Amino acid sequence: MDLFYIMFYLGIINLVLVLFQVFTGMRAIKIPHSIHRISGIVLAITATVHGFIALSMYV
Repeated sequence: MDLFYIMFYLGIINLVLVLFQVFTGMRAIKIPHSIHRISGIVLAITATVHGFIALSMYV
């Protein structure tokens, strides 16, 4: 699997996680705070990996 496809899928996962964070933060989706916190941590990790891959490809 090429790095481009990994970066592409991580970008899609990040988009879904950001939308999930926004909707749970606005209480449009009611979930426990612990799940909101865990998804935020997962978002931070996937965004960091996504960024490192992007930098390694284009720098």
